[in-house]
Amino acid sequence: MVKLGTLFLVLLFSFTSRAEILFQLMQGQQLRDWEHLLAPQGTFKLGFFSPGSSSYRYLGIWYSKLPHNPDAVWVANPNNPIFNSSGVLNLDSDGRLKITANGGQTIVVSSNDPATTNVTLSLLDTGNLLLREVNSDGTVGRVLWQSFDHPASTLLPGMKLGLDIKAGTNWTLTSWLSDRDPAPGAFRLGVDPGSANQLVIWHHEEIYWTSGIWEDGGFQMAPELTQDKTAYEFSFVSDENEKYFTFSLKKSSTITRWEINLWGQIVQSTLANDGVTWLYSSTSSCNSNRNYSGAVCVDQKPSACRNGSELFVPQRGYYNKGELLFSDNNSSLTLSDCHSMCWNNCSCIAFGSLFTDGTGCEFWNRGGTYVPNDNFDVLYVLTSAVNNAEGGSTSKRKNRWWVWLVTATVLAAAMLILSYLLYLKRRKLMLLQNNEELETKRDHALLNQQKMPSNKFGNSNRLKRSKTSRSDFHQYSFSEVDAATDCFAPANKLGEGGFGPVHKGTLLDGQQIAVKRLSRNSGQGLEEFMNEITLIAELQHTNLVKLLGCCIQGEEKMLIYEYMPNKSLDSFLFDPVKRKLLDWNKRLSIIEGVAQGLLYLHKYSRLKVIHRDLKASNILLDDDMNPKISDFGMARIFGQNESRANTNRVVGTYGYMSPEYAMKGIFSVKSDVFSFGVLLLEIVTGRKNTVFTSSTPVGLLEQTWDLWSRGAILELMDPSLGSSCPKNELIRIIHVGLLCVQEGATDRPTMSDVISMITNDSVSLPDPKQAAYCIGKSESGESSSGKSNLYSINDVSISIMQAR
Repeated sequence: MVKLGTLFLVLLFSFTSRAEILFQLMQGQQLRDWEHLLAPQGTFKLGFFSPGSSSYRYLGIWYSKLPHNPDAVWVANPNNPIFNSSGVLNLDSDGRLKITANGGQTIVVSSNDPATTNVTLSLLDTGNLLLREVNSDGTVGRVLWQSFDHPASTLLPGMKLGLDIKAGTNWTLTSWLSDRDPAPGAFRLGVDPGSANQLVIWHHEEIYWTSGIWEDGGFQMAPELTQDKTAYEFSFVSDENEKYFTFSLKKSSTITRWEINLWGQIVQSTLANDGVTWLYSSTSSCNSNRNYSGAVCVDQKPSACRNGSELFVPQRGYYNKGELLFSDNNSSLTLSDCHSMCWNNCSCIAFGSLFTDGTGCEFWNRGGTYVPNDNFDVLYVLTSAVNNAEGGSTSKRKNRWWVWLVTATVLAAAMLILSYLLYLKRRKLMLLQNNEELETKRDHALLNQQKMPSNKFGNSNRLKRSKTSRSDFHQYSFSEVDAATDCFAPANKLGEGGFGPVHKGTLLDGQQIAVKRLSRNSGQGLEEFMNEITLIAELQHTNLVKLLGCCIQGEEKMLIYEYMPNKSLDSFLFDPVKRKLLDWNKRLSIIEGVAQGLLYLHKYSRLKVIHRDLKASNILLDDDMNPKISDFGMARIFGQNESRANTNRVVGTYGYMSPEYAMKGIFSVKSDVFSFGVLLLEIVTGRKNTVFTSSTPVGLLEQTWDLWSRGAILELMDPSLGSSCPKNELIRIIHVGLLCVQEGATDRPTMSDVISMITNDSVSLPDPKQAAYCIGKSESGESSSGKSNLYSINDVSISIMQAR
């Protein structure tokens, strides 16, 4: 055993080139983001980590045998994430553990009294983090603080689950808010504080499940929790001082834990030498003899429209023609809350998380067609357990021998057909390869053509495919991009747009890139792809994203951009936590930067450009939070003497399109001004223009105009701005936004006028006319598409072939 432990440590050191390993933290020392505190035998590790696909950093403890995918058993700062890799764990002069980060953020981890002697921090092989005094002779003294007294979602061997009656301590496990957010979620597991010796799960402080009384070494209603008494020793202590449940290991080679998961289930997991084994002890009504393929199994009461045969199954995909029933942007809602709300709504057939951190809810109504697609987020789709169950009893199957005969005949025929199809497929393989080579040559030929727009608007004035003279524009091979993105690994995926998925990558020279990959089922195609290459390669401005190159190989078409570490504006603006990082000065700087970028496109670039799809998700943020306009696939070039044009192909995003463009196909620089106005109001309020809830049943433009008319415009301010926002500046910015979203295009200011209004307080502002899409203008309350937008959060780019 000692030799195996030593070998493990040697291997661990050899694979941790960047992360420095510590075995003890002394008073005055620090543990930085890339460093780890290791248990003596290497069982557990303490360090900073990011759960799931989250970009936040937390201090936690996890199994060191799973270094590439930390699954934390304890988290020190679940409610106080670090927003970058600047976090440092300090053991200060008073003997307390504190986390500090850039920006002055300080988080106290240990609550012990100040120490009078030296203090040391160490991690035991049990997973317990101990803060202990060190005696003058170097021996370890009393324990000042330990992580076992502050459980998270996991119970390890030796931990107590229950009550210290004398000290008033309550040891309970709390589920995470989501798989990307370890903040306290909907469920809590503990010991019944009353007279009964049993385990209890609370759902939002209401009793959800009980284990039954502890008797003869097990729980009456959940005997499976303690059935393996050969490997574990379970005990329940109840006296006048303490009342708790605990377990220990009989086999030292086995590592086991209990966890309360997002769905309120007790999950037993075992990590042995041969890998990880998951042993589920569900608190639900799912039977063990049925295969639900990952279905969500939680206790729900039958209703008028639900019965025990229906379940929600996680799927990656989207609803085609499905209507969004409603959404709830309460960031304290977990997936289990979404499940409960959908279960109790007879019209609801699917649900999912609204926000990127896995919180909030969105729901779909009946009537849509579900389309599986691995590039989309997980939805929980209603299915019927009856349809998945085996049909009929064994005796019936025996009596219907002819069914088996027909089945065998059909299978034999299918095998013959399959063999023939494989032959045809093999025969076509060479043809397909040749066609792919021809297609690649054709696309490269298109890329190398140089055709500039004519002076008259028409078909000849659409964006042409021109080669760029920039020496830093590079045509990458597919193998280069594939290697840079680790074969387009899901962990490197940054987002999804109408064009297709976007992945982060790192080139061989260390340069980080963002790869925008044209999806085969995208509504956009080669024209938009070439459109963006041509246009953005010709444009140079600090507030426009930089295109590094492209990749064309067969059906693969990709755009390679500079990587923006802070992703897009919407990931900050509409996130309940990250929006707090956008104080008033940052928001004002972003507004000015976007305005400068649009002014350059409209007036000062060599090409007069209308973007046509300006929105928060198309504004990227660099290291210093400077905005850069991106996604020029929908853009159009104007002749220098042209002011507006008409099209039969309306493209863009509902909620950001000007009324004359959405309804008549007429667009101009004033169309971008309208989109900028919507974006400006979103930045000020922190609210999407296209999100409707029961508390705010009208759109952002309509709400803004109503508050402006009533003289109550300050109610529109994002509460997270607090006192950092000067009220006079806020009112002036909203005033400018209302001028930009006026109904008539001629009433809207130009971008040069907008910049003057924003930056110069002495410039007087005219009174705005009624904003577009407000009640009173349209009696039906419908959008330009003719469909009600109530409760819609649709913000994807669209193409409408016939303008209205």
